[in-house]
Formats: sequence, structure tokens, C-alpha cells
Amino acid sequence: MGWRRGLMLLWAVLLCSYDGVLGGVLYRLPEEQPPSTLIGSLASDQGLPDSGHLYKLEVGAPYLRVDGKTGDIFTTEIPIDRETLRDCRSLLKAEPCFLEFEVSITDLNQNQSPRLIEGRIEVLDINDNTPQFPSPILTLSVPESTHTGALFAVPVATDRDSQRNGVADYSLSTGPEAVALFGLQVAEDRGEKLPQLVVLGSLDREQKDSYDLSIKAVDGGSPPRYSSALLRVIITDANDNAPRFEKPMYEAELPENSPVGHSVLQVKADDSDMGLNGEIEYTLHQATEATQRLLRIDHSTGIIYVRGHLDREEFSSMKFYVVARDKGSMPKSSKVFVAINVRDQNDNAPTIEIRGIGLVTHQDGVANISEDMPAGTAVALVQVSDRDEGENAVVTCVVAGDVPFQLRPAGDTPNDHKRKYFLQTTTPLDYELVKDYRVEIVAVDSGNPALSSTNSLKVQVTDVNDNSPVFSPSQFEVDFAEENQPGDKVLDIVATDADSGSNAALTYSIITADSSTKGLFEINGDTGEVRVKSPLDREHRERYQFHVAATDKGVPSHRGTAAVVVRVIDRNDNDPKFMLSSYSFSVLENMPPLSPVGMVTVTDADKGENAQVQLTAESDDGKFVIQNGSGTILSSISFDREKESTYTFRLKAMDNGDPPRSSFVGVTINVLDENDNAPYITKPSNSSYKCLSPLTSPESHVQHVEAEDIDIGPNAELIYSITGGNPHNLFRISPSDGEITLAREITQRHRGLHRLVIRVSDRGKPQRHTTALVHIYVNETIGNVTLLESLVGHSLYTPLDTDIAGEPEHSLSSQHTNILYGSLAGVTGVIFIIVIVVVVRHHLQQEAKSGYQAGKKETKESYAPKQPKSRRGRKGKKTSGCKQAKPLEEDEEEGTSLQKSLKFSLDGINDSPRIHLPLNYPPGSPDLGRHYRSNSPLPSIQLQPQSPSASSKHQAVQELPAANTFVGTGDENSSSSDQYSDQSYKPNLLKYSNRQVGEHSEQVQCGC
Repeated sequence: MGWRRGLMLLWAVLLCSYDGVLGGVLYRLPEEQPPSTLIGSLASDQGLPDSGHLYKLEVGAPYLRVDGKTGDIFTTEIPIDRETLRDCRSLLKAEPCFLEFEVSITDLNQNQSPRLIEGRIEVLDINDNTPQFPSPILTLSVPESTHTGALFAVPVATDRDSQRNGVADYSLSTGPEAVALFGLQVAEDRGEKLPQLVVLGSLDREQKDSYDLSIKAVDGGSPPRYSSALLRVIITDANDNAPRFEKPMYEAELPENSPVGHSVLQVKADDSDMGLNGEIEYTLHQATEATQRLLRIDHSTGIIYVRGHLDREEFSSMKFYVVARDKGSMPKSSKVFVAINVRDQNDNAPTIEIRGIGLVTHQDGVANISEDMPAGTAVALVQVSDRDEGENAVVTCVVAGDVPFQLRPAGDTPNDHKRKYFLQTTTPLDYELVKDYRVEIVAVDSGNPALSSTNSLKVQVTDVNDNSPVFSPSQFEVDFAEENQPGDKVLDIVATDADSGSNAALTYSIITADSSTKGLFEINGDTGEVRVKSPLDREHRERYQFHVAATDKGVPSHRGTAAVVVRVIDRNDNDPKFMLSSYSFSVLENMPPLSPVGMVTVTDADKGENAQVQLTAESDDGKFVIQNGSGTILSSISFDREKESTYTFRLKAMDNGDPPRSSFVGVTINVLDENDNAPYITKPSNSSYKCLSPLTSPESHVQHVEAEDIDIGPNAELIYSITGGNPHNLFRISPSDGEITLAREITQRHRGLHRLVIRVSDRGKPQRHTTALVHIYVNETIGNVTLLESLVGHSLYTPLDTDIAGEPEHSLSSQHTNILYGSLAGVTGVIFIIVIVVVVRHHLQQEAKSGYQAGKKETKESYAPKQPKSRRGRKGKKTSGCKQAKPLEEDEEEGTSLQKSLKFSLDGINDSPRIHLPLNYPPGSPDLGRHYRSNSPLPSIQLQPQSPSASSKHQAVQELPAANTFVGTGDENSSSSDQYSDQSYKPNLLKYSNRQVGEHSEQVQCGC
């Protein structure tokens, strides 16, 4: 058995093959194969790729699975049973069974659409089912009087397998006592085996009343399957007597309308046999279909009952037979005649029949009559009858209601059972007034109680085409939303026509439209439904108007027209739109808050709420607000270009639609410069000086004045000029870059200290300027640095209209000449100088203690270079005070004395006097000498910008500290004190040796 099953599996796999049925793949597989049985390989069998592709089972689960790489198809844990497959259950046994599958193939290397392989598996039947009888015990009754050779059908066995493996044969096994009495014959009908029991001998119930046989069913499988059942044959007794009725016939009268279930009569018969042969069953015989519908008989008792509604007018009598039959195997019967008469009752109302007459035809209960027919025209023939008899059939007939119709007898000899009338008009009919009438006819019989009935006729007045179609209203107005889809319904146009039929059948059309509307709308000719063919845009056009026509189909036809107005309703389909893609405004600085800085314009193509736009400023830190009504941008701050020159933010415009739409635009505010800052000097400081050799040639560079203006444009374009201290026109300055050059050759009278008053002006309107002092010391050497610095300090407090131009140097030069040519004159000069130094120092110390006397005039001799005696200098300390001051901006401030704003103080008894100037200035102050710090041992002079002895117009020119950085080492390269520091304002003390302070015998060379 095992080797046969293995051979079958191998045979199934080998039989799997390709077939071109339906253009797909076909495999064959026996049913009930174990899991993972290979059915076929798509890659190898069909020449499909076996690598780089993905195979996926789309249809075939849960019976199949596919290897994703090779496309091999296998069975699963769920066996394939041919008898239980859904598609094979209803098949005939001779028809093949198929299991369909689909496999998709996807190329993993290329992005292509998958391929789909469709296939079928023919499931081959195996003999896995056994034939089965309906019951394990089969019973068959055979009368004892059965003749030899009689056949009796035996219940058949069934097999779920196909025809080849189905039931193939039957066999009968009998005991010794039945072998000569029974045999088995197998007949065949349409391919089905039918077992039949054959009686071979005479049967005697009194000798043996039953026999137990064995019947066997065998299928055609290999190996075959079979099953058996017990066949019990029962011998039955003979039937000798037939039933006999008590009466030869039966009669009865039955009122019509008797209720269902009402008993009419009972027939009765007797049978002298025993058992089933004596049990009698009653049936109706030779009864009409109507009788069988109205009556029924109890099969056991013979009582006849009412089964349906009895109507004498339908059946006045019923006649039939009743058969009595016993229940023997060979039944015997007898019959008896039955007659039933139906008695009449007034149960029928009169009937009214209405039909056409003459040229007036009726259809579906409607009579058509033209409105131009004259009065007295008959529209119908009315026939009234009653199915009852006697007085119940006498009928009276009238027309009910107020209608222009009446009944007129159609004959001279009336018949009480059936009368005929003409239904005719009494007045002319008008279709425009009444289009149709409902004529109701009432008939009443004479029965007791009387019965009545009604019938009606619809009389429809046919029209003559004398009316045109009418639109109501004559102008249709509709609101229609924009952004519609092509083909959307706009409205229904309805016209009416007082006529009827084809005269009222209307055809709709669009007859007039302007060029912009033509072709935009269409109308259904039958229904009047107007649709739009293209999307509408309210922003393009808000109103459309055209005319429609309705034409009837009468001959001749008539037409009516109407106007259609389509108002396009706005949708919020447009974003607010700024007139410009970006806005840039320029405003002057120093404008007060809430000043307008610009205006934006925003539009919205929508309408109503959808077009109401709200403007808001974003990312501006509250520096700007906007007026929604005008679009004006206001500043909430005052602009200072020097702090911030450009502001950038976004404006948001949002409409009030639902949902709202918004847009943004960038806004740039450029702050324009206002000439609100005066130039300020960055180099040199007012307290510095420059040594210039008398041998310097003309056009040589002397000094460079550097200035800045924090404004821009013309307000920052600077012009340099010398306004004082140059009476000999010894120097000139470049107006554009502030370079000071020597204008002419230096002579003896030019020796000494020169104070140039430099004015730096901008080109703004109004013009602003500032003034600087440039000290130039013309000499070969510096004999006494302390004295020179003292002279520079004093010049800061000398009125600007007083020229300091080096003229005292001429007498000093004469003294030098005398010293050279005479020792006596030299000794005298030295003594004179010592005396002068002592007196001057004592004088300065006294003034420092008592305060500087404002307005005291300086002599020119104090600016002449002198040769001080050699003495030990003392180390001194210098401190600087910081005070705020304002620059001079008017010309009249240049001529005032600086002395009014100064006072002197001594740092100590033994210390050299020092000059103290303010180091702190207000923001924006054009202080060109800020951060300068003086380290020279000069007399301490503190500048008081707000001195009560001087007005605000007579303050210091630059209010710059005399914080000069002096380098007095004595070599020719040690030049001016142009250096400055941006360090914090702290005292910076420099120590000087006695040699630097003033050795009479040493000469300090000027670095020119």
C-alpha cells in the first residue's frame, strides 16, 4: 500500500505540465497531497527569471504557497480535497475540478510594473471516499401474492468520488431459506447503477413474514472501496374486499357566502378487510378546479367542508364524486356521486360598465373630447346590471355631482336586470376653464338591504392649440456661487401652456445672449434645466443675463420667452493683494512718535466680508502700528539714524472670509539723515603741539587734522579751513582732507608758538561746524619742555580772536645772538632768565592758590621761547577730571576767551602745576580729543564748562582735555603729542628726570 501511494505521488509530480488553456499555466495534481509537495516551478517550467525577481502568490491561498525567489509552487498544511473545494462542489462527477492561482513577478533591479501569471491546477480525484447507503438497515415490503419475476427498487448507495471512483456494482447475500426466493438485478440509468430486488419464488406470509438479506455496494477505485447494509424484506397480507358507501348518492344545499370551515355533508363507506386493507381514505374525484378551490374533504372522516368563498352568481351548483380507497398494498376503491346547490342572497351590488361610443374612444378609464364639440355630445355608453335575482336585481342609476353631464336611456324597452344609458354633455366644454372632469355614476338595487355601487369616468377635454407657453415669473433671478464645476446646475426654468397634449409639450432653448455669455450656459430642451458649461469667476463678471424660450409642439406652434439673470455669488477664493511686492519708505530722523512713515495699499478681488482686510505688523517689536482704514504706517518711536538706520518687518493682510485668506509683504523703513550732529575732531587734540624746524621747505607736510561726522551724505562731507592764528599766511590747510602744509618760507619772525584755529564744517543745511586748535612750535630745539607746555596750556584759554603767531621769537633770537658774541651778555641773560623763571613760578603758584583771574590779558612775551636754567626737576603727579561739555557751534564762540571757564589749582607744594581738562562728554559730542591724557608736568588747570563767570556761548572751543601725551626726550625724533589713547580715564603719571625738566645747558631737538 505504501509503495503504491509513493508511486502515485511521483506520478502526480511528473504529470505536472504546461498547457495553453486560456493562455495560462496548467498543472495537474492528485488531491490530498502532503504539505510542501512541489506542484511546479514557474522559473524552470515557463522560462521565467530565477534571480533578481520577487514571486508573490496573489490568488490561491490557503492551499498554495510560492517560493519568492524561484517561483516554485508548493502545497500547504491545508490539504486540497476535491470534494470540498468550493468551485467543485456543484460539478457533475464527470466534469474536471480546477483550482485557480495568480502569481505576480516583480523585477527588483528595475522599477517596472509587476507581471501577472495566471494558472490553474486540475485537481485529480483519488478514491478517498467509500460508498454509503441511506441507512444501515433498509426495509422493503413485498405482498405475499407477488408473482415470480416481479422487481422492487432498492435504495441506492452514494459515493462522493468522481464517476470512475464512484459506485460501480451491487451484490446480494442471502441465507439458505431465501436463496431460492430473492435475487438482485442492477439496472443503469444515465450512468447510475440502480439495484432491484427480484422475486424468484412464491411467498407465503403465514409461513414466514420477513427475510434479512445483505446488500453490498462497491466503487470503481483501485483499490476499490465498499460498504454493506441490511436489507429486510417484509411479506405483507392480501387485500380481498373493496369499500362500500352507505348511500348511492349525496345532496345538500348551501347558502352562498358561507364561512370557510363550514361543514356541508359527510359521506361514509365500510371495508370488511382487516388492518390496512380495512382502513379507508376519502378523496374528491372528477371535481372541477373551482370545486377543489371551494370545497375540501377530510380523508379520514369523509366530511366535506367549505374551503373558499362561495358565490351563487359564480357557481349555483357543484357536482362531483367521492372515492373511498383502502390502504392495502393492492388497494381497492369505490365512488359515490355528490350534488351541492348554492342558495342566492343579495350579496351583489349593481355593476356599472362604462365604455366608449362612436368616435369617442376610451383608454385607461379616460374619455377624450374636444373643447369645440357641441352640447349633447355623447361621451360614453353606460351599462348597469345586477347579478342577483328578483328584486335584488332591480337597479336605479344617476349621475352624481355638479358636472355638465347627464344619463339618457339608450333604448325604449328597459330591462330591469340590465339597463343602458348614454352619458352626454349638457353644455359646451372649455379646455382653458376646466381641463378634465371626473364623472361619477351611482347605481342602487332594490334588495333589502339595498346595495349600491359607483363608477367614474374621467372626461379629458382636448385642446385646440390657441395658447402660447407662459413663464412665471417672466424673469428668473438666481444666485450662483463662483468656482463651480463645469456642468453644475444653475436653476430650473419652467413654463406652462394652457393647452394639452402636443400643444402643451414644450421645448426649451436659449435664444439671446451677448457675446460674453453665449456658449457659457446650456439648457435641457426637455426639462428646462439650465447648467453652466464653464467655471464662473465673480471677479471677472458678477452678472449674466440671457433669454430662454419655450416652444410647444402644436400645429402651428407657439412660443413664450423669459429673461434669466444669474448673479455670481462671491467665494473667498482670492488672497489679499498688496499693490507692490515690497514696500520701502524713507523718513527723516527725529520725527515724533505716531508720525506717518508710509502708506500701503491692499486690495481683495472678493466681495463683502471676503474683501474686508485687516492689516497687522509682524516682527516689529511694537515699533510700528498701522491704520486699517487708510493703510498708513505710524511709528511708535522717534527715529535716530545714528542708532538704527533701517527697520524691516512684515505686514500681514488677512480678510474676513471663512476660512480667512492672508498674504504678506515686506516693508523697509530707511531713516534719512538729518544734520543733527556737528563734526568732531579725532586728531590732533587741542593740547598737543607740533615741532617744526625753521629749515622746513614750503609745501612740506606740517600736521593733519582728522575729523568725523556721524551723519551721512552731505551732512558728513567735511570742509577744513583756518579761521585764526595765521596772520602771516604761513600755513594753509586742504579743504577736503585737513592736511596742513607750510605755505611759505620760515623767517626769523616766524619763530615761536603758532596756534592755528581750524574750523571743520559739514555741508548740511543748516550747516554745523566745530573748531580745533593746532599748536605748531617753530624752533630748532626745545629748551624748556615745561615752559612750552605751559605756553600751550595758556593758549587754550586765550580768546580765539587773538592771534598767537610766533612774533615774540624775534627778541629771543637777538638774545641768543648776544649770548653767542659776548660772555658777559650771556651771563647777564642767564641771570635774567633765572630771575624771570623764579618770578613767573612764584606768580603762577600764587594764582593757582587764589584762582585764575578770568579776563586777565596775556602778554606776547610769555609765548617766546626761553632757555631755562639747569635744575633738578621734581617728579609730579597728574590727575584729570571728567566733565561733560558742549562743543561750540557758532562763530561768535571762537572769539571769546577760554579763561572764563578755567581755574587753576595746585596738586602740592612741591609739585609742578598741571592742566586739568574735562574728559567726559555727552553722547554725540563732537569731541575730537576724547581719551587724551596729559602726562606733562604742567600747571594744573581745571576747565569748568559751566563756570558761572562765563555764559554758555563762551565755553571752551572743543572742551577737550589737555591730556596730551608729550615725549620730551630731547632727540629730534621726539615730536608732537599727537598720540591719544582710548583707554579709560585714569591718571597716568610719567616721571621726568631733571634733564627733561629743564637743564639750562641742554638743548632738546625738535623732530621736524
